[in-house]
Amino acid sequence: MTRRTGVLALMLAVAATLSALTAATAGARQSAAYKVAWIYVGPHNDHGWSQAHDAGRLYVQKQLGSKVQTTFKELVAEGPQAGQVIDSLVRDGNKMIFATSFGYQDAMVAAAKKYPDVKFEQATGYKTSKNLAEYFGAGEDAIYLSGMAAGAATKNGVIGYVVPFAIPEVIRHANAFALGAQATHPGAKIKLVWTKSWLSPDKEKKAAESLHKSGGADVLGQNVDSPAAGQYAESAGIPWVGYDSDAKSFAPKSWLTAAVYDWGPYYLSRVKADMAGTWKTGSYWGTFKDKFIDLAPYGAGVSAKTKAAIAAKRTAITKGTFYEFQGPIYDQAGKLRVPKGKKLSLGDILGMNWLVKGVIGSPKG
Repeated sequence: MTRRTGVLALMLAVAATLSALTAATAGARQSAAYKVAWIYVGPHNDHGWSQAHDAGRLYVQKQLGSKVQTTFKELVAEGPQAGQVIDSLVRDGNKMIFATSFGYQDAMVAAAKKYPDVKFEQATGYKTSKNLAEYFGAGEDAIYLSGMAAGAATKNGVIGYVVPFAIPEVIRHANAFALGAQATHPGAKIKLVWTKSWLSPDKEKKAAESLHKSGGADVLGQNVDSPAAGQYAESAGIPWVGYDSDAKSFAPKSWLTAAVYDWGPYYLSRVKADMAGTWKTGSYWGTFKDKFIDLAPYGAGVSAKTKAAIAAKRTAITKGTFYEFQGPIYDQAGKLRVPKGKKLSLGDILGMNWLVKGVIGSPKG
């Protein structure tokens, strides 16, 4: 072996060693990334509830970059399957798991007991523990405002509202929508059709068609996840109020607005807190003040007068000088549920199981 050959061999050996060290370092960096997971009841691109949460996940990934590794599981059924998915996410090394539907709550409670070193957060739930927090917000405030847009758009005073399950969350949202509609169209009737599913485009479309053709509704609204009701509204030439996201592209002529949520800042704050070792359990309730809730941009069918009325109510809600669930409020049977001057507490609305006057449908689904 010549001296030149020996030197070349040494250089190649050094290069190989450096390459191996670089690969090992990169692998260590990747394995050191903080792993966080989300569980969705629908597809991540449903143009509704699940997509709004996934936008929040992407916000976390963008803000923290290589420091985190985020993932999601979509179309996870509520029930035993959720527990199995959680188990697999923990096995994969996820240190924090966000479940984004009410029906995951029991599985999350069980998982929190099973995995004390993992942080769990449950959207729209109410059960907490040392390593389980819950989070949601005053969606009813924004829904009330979207109801005002619907009320201003109806000509015959009948509005159809497509709803999933008869749980307090949906009932208070339906009530807020109805009260908002009645604020701009006194005496308006809101007819409900229960789909018994968070996401079922076929059922949602059929419900919308039934509300319009058989129920006489000349405006449609929803508390379900897909834009199917809006697509029907577009084909029928009637106005539509969405929910969860800006879905104007699905019904550009019918679109009025929608109550929306910005999950990203909350998710980022919670992930950063756990990475820093400062995470604490609790119950988060987002509002207009912290920009957790909002209204999607208006469609052409919302007049300047209606926009001004909505803006005034939004300001009053934000300042605390107006609350949609302040009496007098009567239920469907005409019974006084909230006396004049009294405001329902957060606890009251979280357990709401009755519908306000003017809503046609059963609170039992």
